[in-house]
Amino acid sequence: MIADVLAETTSRMTRAVEAAKEDFATVRTGRANPQMFQKVMVDYYGSPTPLAQLASMANPEARSLVITPYDKTALKAIEQAIRDMPNLGANPTNDGNIVRVTMPELTAERRKEYVKLVRTKGEDAKVHLRGIRRKSKDELDALKSDVGEDEISRGEKELDAITRQHVDLVDDALKRKETELLEV
Repeated sequence: MIADVLAETTSRMTRAVEAAKEDFATVRTGRANPQMFQKVMVDYYGSPTPLAQLASMANPEARSLVITPYDKTALKAIEQAIRDMPNLGANPTNDGNIVRVTMPELTAERRKEYVKLVRTKGEDAKVHLRGIRRKSKDELDALKSDVGEDEISRGEKELDAITRQHVDLVDDALKRKETELLEV
């Protein structure tokens, strides 16, 4: 039973770390990256639709991205959604067939703002991991009547090790993103 709780905890924490990495990828760096546009929601015939479902994205140069919509009538909506996206600073243009997005060069001040934003996202991910740990500890405590206290104590130590391991993974991803952001 303890092994089941720990396996479920590991699974949930791994998913949380992956979500944090995806969240880090949405923060722009000096290069244009299709992952930055994962959270862009386009108002497509009255319903918010992820950009990835409406268009293909290619990145021909370091600071530009070409978005080719599957439906040409969505061009204006895609352009508007990109322009309205916060923390992107992109300036899209369309030529009737594609949307071309050119990313402006990041200033030192803007890079520092993005580092703060990424650190906040990292802290949020760690808080989420600690919440998962707390819930799992409660589940372990509920098993106290079925198994001995020694087993529960061993389970808690293993739970702490799992939590530490996943927090370290978030920290590593955070350091990589910070390095990428500060790279000129």
